[in-house]
This record gives sequence, C-alpha cells and structure tokens, in this order.
Amino acid sequence: QVQLVESGGGLVQAGDSLRLSCAGSGGTFSSYNMGWFRQLPGKEREFVAGINWNGGSTYYADSVKGRFTISRDNAKNTVYLQMNSLKPEDTAVYYCARDRFGRMTWVVVATEQRYDSWGQGTQVTVSS
Repeated sequence: QVQLVESGGGLVQAGDSLRLSCAGSGGTFSSYNMGWFRQLPGKEREFVAGINWNGGSTYYADSVKGRFTISRDNAKNTVYLQMNSLKPEDTAVYYCARDRFGRMTWVVVATEQRYDSWGQGTQVTVSS
C-alpha cells in the first residue's frame, strides 16, 4: 500500500496562493487516480479535486473550480494542488489519498469511501 505525505500548508492572507504537495512511496502510485480532500473545522471531510492516473482527466468541487489546479508528476510520485485566490473559507486540513478502485481509469470519482492511504494532512489557514 502506498504511503502519502502532504506538505506545503501554512498561514496566508486572503487572495494569496499556496501549492500543496503529496509525495507517495511504496505501492504503485503512478497507476492510480488520486484526490485531495479537506476537513474544515467542525465539518465532515469533503472532496476538493481529483486527477486520473496519467493526468489526463481532472475533477473539481464547485467551491474551488477556477481557483485550484490539481496536477501530478508520476516520475516524482507526487501530486500537487495549486491554490490561488484563497479565501478564509478555504481554511482546513488538506489530505491526499488514493482511489483504490481507480487503477488506470479515466473517470475521477469524488466518493470518499473509494479512497485509502490517507496522509497525515497539512493545515491551510487563510486570514481575512
């Protein structure tokens, strides 16, 4: 099973940008669709963005569409989340995970129950 480690979080002001990274080790990282999720204070974890195994297909939550971009570099076993025009409501712990049913598939699925190998998360705080 792949192990995932997120990094890149921090404290920023509204309108700023951050790039999160998710580094994978072990397992077959490059064959699987990957996703970013976030958990806002006091709320359930929610899907943010997903990318298919070769980077050819992406899917975004409406709340981040047009502001966030997910990408991956399979040679580096890393998935990225570029976050622009950050808002205070983006404040959350951000997690990456593997879609264990999404091996070499085109369609990205947002259903959290499909995902495993969760990282420890990285905190993003956006001040107004």
